[in-house]
Amino acid sequence: MKPRLVVDTSVFVSTLIGLTRASRQLIRQCLQQTRYQPPIGNTLFSDYESLINRPKILNRCPLSPSDIVTLFEAFISTCQWIDTYYLWRPNLTDEADNHLIELAVAGNAEAIATHNLEDFANTQLLFPTLNIVKPETLLARHQ
Repeated sequence: MKPRLVVDTSVFVSTLIGLTRASRQLIRQCLQQTRYQPPIGNTLFSDYESLINRPKILNRCPLSPSDIVTLFEAFISTCQWIDTYYLWRPNLTDEADNHLIELAVAGNAEAIATHNLEDFANTQLLFPTLNIVKPETLLARHQ
């Protein structure tokens, strides 16, 4: 079984607008199903769906809107749907990111890939086996 990896929307946005090659490589590995099994839940799915239609993203992305939808659908097809029945509420700096921890715990993920590490610092509830890492750090660990 492949390790589970929650992919934050910041990584997907970075993939779309080409900010880092590591984000693209991570998404590519998910699409090819070679290394990771990304879990997905209602909240994260909704976040992805809303961001792929934002004019700010569409204006910076070299892909057409239909290509973005195709990429999104392909990525979602590789994800495993996880139902979250309880809320952990680790009280992150950005309250809207708590669902990522909850998804990672419910989906037994080894890590959350994000570009917003500072949003996950200083939580009241810690999960020592869950790694919060940037895509480039994660890729370097698994070379």
